Amino acid sequence: MAAASAIAALERAGFAPAAQDVSVEKLSSQALARARLALISVPMHTALQLGVRVATRAREAGAKVGFFGLYALLNAEHLRSRHGGFVAGENPDELVELVRALAEGREPRPVEAPRKREVAVPSRAALPVLDRYAQLSWKGEQRLVASVDASQGCKHLCRHCPIVPVYRGRFLAVPRETVLADIDQQVRQGARHVSFGDPDFLNGPTHALRIAREMHARWPELTFDATIKIEHLLQHRRLLPELVASGMIFVTSAVESLSDRVLQALRKGHAAADVPLALQAVREAGAELRPTLLPYTPWTTLDDLPALFDFAVEHDLVEAIDPVQYTLRLLIPPGSLILEEKGPWLRELDEAAFSWRWEHEDARVDALWRQSAEAAHGGAGFDDLRALASQAAGRPLSQRTPRPKRSIPRLTEPWFC
Repeated sequence: MAAASAIAALERAGFAPAAQDVSVEKLSSQALARARLALISVPMHTALQLGVRVATRAREAGAKVGFFGLYALLNAEHLRSRHGGFVAGENPDELVELVRALAEGREPRPVEAPRKREVAVPSRAALPVLDRYAQLSWKGEQRLVASVDASQGCKHLCRHCPIVPVYRGRFLAVPRETVLADIDQQVRQGARHVSFGDPDFLNGPTHALRIAREMHARWPELTFDATIKIEHLLQHRRLLPELVASGMIFVTSAVESLSDRVLQALRKGHAAADVPLALQAVREAGAELRPTLLPYTPWTTLDDLPALFDFAVEHDLVEAIDPVQYTLRLLIPPGSLILEEKGPWLRELDEAAFSWRWEHEDARVDALWRQSAEAAHGGAGFDDLRALASQAAGRPLSQRTPRPKRSIPRLTEPWFC
């Protein structure tokens, strides 16, 4: 999405950028040889780790390098000194100014972010076709997926979220017709499902509902998914039936933990007792809830980990949570609000990994994390990981009663960051 928006801004300014998505394509040496400037989109941690390798190849080919996106801003100092001479956020005007400056042989001028920015329809023609990306798997078939954003930024201040240090509680609604035009061009490419990439689809509930209504009116066969906070699922539960009637089939929500101690440390805005209520609200409306988890934090206790598996069993969520979710560990990028309250668990900044190191005060928790992550990497499933957590906590492993299999909608690529 970020790359497509950048391409659109550059094209509107009169340039003709070439594009590659190296997450699904092999980096072209020929394209690098022709490039004077390589702009690398890094909206997430995984993309940044891949992007610095692209930057090395680009510099070797004689091109100048710039990074843009959320993780570019978080790691600006390191990227400028070690990998490239230009860093920008999610404002495409900065990229346009950089390219103009290079064409005119001058230094780029600072670009102030306007309070209200015109957002161009993302340009996707130069990017890989939709079947190269994750698809929706549901009811025995797979559907091509359109990826769109209805907003940028977030109103909330969760301490572990990488969006917060950049946006500080601000969010920008993308104009409705821009969103619908982006959906339209992907529907014409064969998309039958829309995945909204907003940090929270209900940051602007009226805006979100209008988009869902119009999308359903134009393409009644389309389904969609969105990310929505537990807090918002309860606050706006009256909107859920209409969203489902408009095509919403599942909601991704950052449950993170079932420990109120951990949730308070993260400033998540919900309590453990809110999670089953939100699950009930989503199911009553006719959709599925797909929780994401953050099991390993400095505030996690060994007993917290089996509780996640117990909750999944009790609430029939085993098939709704990808096994890798039970192995995720807190990532602390530079600028994270977590650093405002440093604990004895904090270690040094690992610049090469673009994150601060930390070690749990209970070595058994870190040992279980390493064991579980290795097992998941080797293909371990729910029951294998559950057994590891129960053994580490010294708890007997109760027999799990199998439930009838349900067709739970999912994207074919597990969630990652």
